[in-house]
This record gives sequence, structure tokens and C-alpha cells, in this order.
Amino acid sequence: MLARRIIAAPLALLLLAGASSGQRNYAIDPAGSKVSAKVSFLGIGSKTAQFPRVSGTARIPADKLQDLKLDVSLDARALTASDRITTNRLRGEKFFWVEKHPAVRFTGNSLKLTSDRKGIVQGHITARGVTKPVQLHVTFDKAPATLTAGQAMTIRGQTRINRRDFGMTSYSLIVGKTVSIDLRARVVPR
Repeated sequence: MLARRIIAAPLALLLLAGASSGQRNYAIDPAGSKVSAKVSFLGIGSKTAQFPRVSGTARIPADKLQDLKLDVSLDARALTASDRITTNRLRGEKFFWVEKHPAVRFTGNSLKLTSDRKGIVQGHITARGVTKPVQLHVTFDKAPATLTAGQAMTIRGQTRINRRDFGMTSYSLIVGKTVSIDLRARVVPR
């Protein structure tokens, strides 16, 4: 009987360790997530658009964090700005052209940690049918290496893009070309 317990205890620990070293899959919680995009306006101020409808997934391999996969989709049709005129312009053909391109998407395919809770996700942004590479500088509210099964997490990210690279060239004298994007994604196990 004692011999069985001596053998069973290490076996149980190995099984638990094997279960925690697998891939962790998450879904983005739309209620706890948001994205904003800010651009300079007239050189003295700025305009900000909000993307209130965020969805997507994250896959974080426990033993190979560098292989993180992040897929974030924004419903461009739901974007809002400070006033109705700006909102309508941003949704229109000269900017996001939401009738033809209803979503903006970020796909991340690798993570380089710079500390236990910060890193850089290499990926691509697709807007208006154009896809460009981008680096998303991220901060995790919990160290990804220490996550346990069933634990939720918040990821904050920042990047900058040139709006003209995506065919948004209108109003170049009054609207800046660099867009600062801020992401807050709450991810929950699925």
C-alpha cells in the first residue's frame, strides 16, 4: 500500500505539470475591451475615434510564450468620434469606408518578452483591405508565465501607424498622418 502511494504521488505531479504546460486558449471579453485611435488635428489638437465593439482570441502556449497568437477584430461600423460629422467622415469612403470594409483586424504571431509582464508582439494590421506589419507594445496585468488554468488576464497595447499606408489620404493638410492606437483587451479562458 505504501509503495503504491509513493509511486502515485510523483505520477500525479507529472500529470498536473503536463496539463499546465499546454496551450491556453482565451476569448476576448467585449465588455472589458476597447480600442481607441488618436491623430493630430490642425497641428494644435487631436481627434480620437473609439472602437467599442472588440472581439477575438488569444493563444498562449505555457512553455513557449514566444509563440503567442493574438487575433483582434474591431467592428469599424460601430466606431464613434467626438461629434456626428467626424464619425460620419471616419466611417465614409475617405477613411475606413465601412460599407466595403466593415472590420479592422490585428493579428499577432509572436511575442518577445522584455520583462515578466511586458513585451512586443509582432503582427499585422488590416484596414480598408490593406495589410501592413506592425509592432504592438504590450503590458500584461499578470505575468503570462505564471498564469494558471481558468485565470483571466488584461492585455494593454500601443502602436503607431501611418494612415496614408492604408489609403486614408484625405484632409492631409489638417489631419496628421501618424495614428496612435491604444488597445485594452480583457481575455477570459475558453
